[in-house]
Amino acid sequence: MSIQRKIIHIDCDCFFAAVEMRDNPAWRDIPLAVGGQPGQRGVIATCNYEARRYGVHSAMPSSLALRRCPALLIVPPDFARYKQASLAVQAIYHRYSELIEPLSLDEAYLDVSGQPHCHGSASLMAAEIRAAIRDEVGITASAGIAPNKFLAKIASDWNKPDGQWLIRPQDVAAFVETLPVEKIWGVGAVTAAKLKAQGLHSCGDLQRLPLLEMLQRFGKFGKTLYDLSRGIDHRAVEPSRERKSVSVEETYPRDLPDLASCEAELEPLLARLAQRLQRIGSPPFRGLNVKIKFADFSQTTVELAGQTLAADVFRQLLHTGFARGNKPVRLLGVGVRLREDSPVAQQLPLFEEGLP
Repeated sequence: MSIQRKIIHIDCDCFFAAVEMRDNPAWRDIPLAVGGQPGQRGVIATCNYEARRYGVHSAMPSSLALRRCPALLIVPPDFARYKQASLAVQAIYHRYSELIEPLSLDEAYLDVSGQPHCHGSASLMAAEIRAAIRDEVGITASAGIAPNKFLAKIASDWNKPDGQWLIRPQDVAAFVETLPVEKIWGVGAVTAAKLKAQGLHSCGDLQRLPLLEMLQRFGKFGKTLYDLSRGIDHRAVEPSRERKSVSVEETYPRDLPDLASCEAELEPLLARLAQRLQRIGSPPFRGLNVKIKFADFSQTTVELAGQTLAADVFRQLLHTGFARGNKPVRLLGVGVRLREDSPVAQQLPLFEEGLP
C-alpha cells in the first residue's frame, strides 16, 4: 500500500516587510512597504498588512501606493538580510524533511510523508515549523497542509497571516467544488475571464465537462484543468530541479495593435522581471529574450546575449520579433537565461501566466 502523501506549503507573511519590522520595531505599527521610490518609477515589492488596508499591494507603482496611503513609508530592499533570514528558515525546514522545494526566498514545499516527527502528523509539524520561524527568525509564516502541492499552496493562503489550514484527503472533493477558477494553478486573470465567459466560475463547473470536451475547448491545458478541478495533482516535491530561465509575461484583454503599443508595455514588464529576479537573490544570467504571441496565436521568441536588464536591448529584441509577424499582439513576455553556474536551484514557474 502506498503512503498517503503529506505536503506542507510554507509562506512567510509579507517577508521583506516582516524582516524590516523585525529589525526596526518602530515600523511595526505603521504602513510600511519595501520597494523603489516613486521619483524613480519604483514599484512595491511587498508591504505589511497595515499598508494593505489602504489597498497597497505588491507590483503596484510606488506613486500610486503613496496616493492611496500618504503615510506609507517606503524603504529600499536589503536582499543580503532577506537571504540571511531565508537561509535560517530553510534550516528549520531541514529538521523535518530533506524533500524541500523552494519557490522563492519566502516560500517552499515540504514533503513530510512518512516522517516520524510529531507522530507523523503534518499539521503538528507545520505548527512546530511556524513556531520555530517565529521564535528563531523573528517573523511569522502561514502554512497549508494537503495531499498535494496544488491544494497545499491554496490552503496556506486560507488563514493568513500567521495561521494554517488543513485539507484532509476525505475533504478534497467538497473543498474544490466551490473553489473559484482563478485559484487553479496556471489560471491568470485573462484565462479566468475567458472561463467565466463560458459559464465556468468554479471547479465544480469544470467538473461537469467530460475530458474530451475539455481537450476540445482548451487544448492540452484541458487535461490540467480536468485534474486540478478535481483536486488531483501528482507533481512531486523536487528539491534539486534547477530553473534555467526566469521570465514574466502578460496576456492582454485587447490585442496590442502595433509596435508602438507593444513598446509602451515593455517598461512594466521589465519592472516585474527585475522584481522577480530580486526575489530569488539576483542570480547571474547570460541571455535576454522577448516572447511575442500574435493575435492568430503564432508566436516567436528572440534572444540575445546579455548580463544586464538593458531596456534598449529588449526594445531591439521586440522590434526584431514584431517584424516577423507584423500583426496585432495578444501576449508579450520578457526573460533571462540563467548562467550554468547560477546558484539558483528553485522551482519557479517559467512565466507568471503561461496560458492563452
